[in-house]
Amino acid sequence: MMKKLLSILLAVGMSVALMGCGGSPSVSSGVPSADSSPLHLAQAGVLTMATSAAFPPYESYDGENIVGIDADLAAALAERLGLQLKIVDMDFGSLIGAVETGKVDLCMAGMTASPERAKNVNFSTSYATGIQAVIVGEHSDIRTVEDLYAMLDEGKDLLVGTQEATTGYLYATKSVEEGGFGENHVVGFQNGAAAVQALMLGKIDCVIIDNQPAKEFVAANRALRLLDTEYVSEEYAIALPKTNAALEEAVNQALAELLEDGTVQTILDKHIHAAEE
Repeated sequence: MMKKLLSILLAVGMSVALMGCGGSPSVSSGVPSADSSPLHLAQAGVLTMATSAAFPPYESYDGENIVGIDADLAAALAERLGLQLKIVDMDFGSLIGAVETGKVDLCMAGMTASPERAKNVNFSTSYATGIQAVIVGEHSDIRTVEDLYAMLDEGKDLLVGTQEATTGYLYATKSVEEGGFGENHVVGFQNGAAAVQALMLGKIDCVIIDNQPAKEFVAANRALRLLDTEYVSEEYAIALPKTNAALEEAVNQALAELLEDGTVQTILDKHIHAAEE
């Protein structure tokens, strides 16, 4: 009887051990738990990306969904890292702070890797080149960027509209000697659409904004015209926390793979060609 009891207890113990080794369905899903992930994410198993969804074709709303170049690239990065993707929409001026404080894991918002921003966050390898373009009214006398500076030389009350906290705003508010127009000649708006609306109402003389969104705004309204000359050329990158080296390394490695296998170019072509049609 004693041997039989010992045999039963041994069998039960082995069954419990096997159940422990087998794991639960949630663990076998492939998404890291908070304890197992070395990436120190804001939410276990989730890549949380902040953006400002008023910047087509990089990010904008399609119904309740955020779509665009950055949304697709973030999804590809999350898949490569074995994570789910969560996109958080917020004002552009709040993005760097959200990354810096760890509220989100990274930011993708057609953002230029500028020296000013690099004081607070790190940047990934560049994944796209952006051009700051100039939108004017259809019947405006402004034909080139040089015409804007000529207006200043002639003492005219030039007003340039830009989206607040963007590089376009930073460039434009610099002095003329530094390539800008001076703070007194720049009006900041919450987003590009608001700036364009002010232009259409005659409140400002032009709008400085990224070339691709500029094309979409002009295509949607025949009362607008895009200047042939560009204002500034810049590189777009992913903003990452300075305190999370593991995440930065993982994102850069995944991004390098997506650049090499053509995924990034496919995403760019998909949205840019659609915007030009």
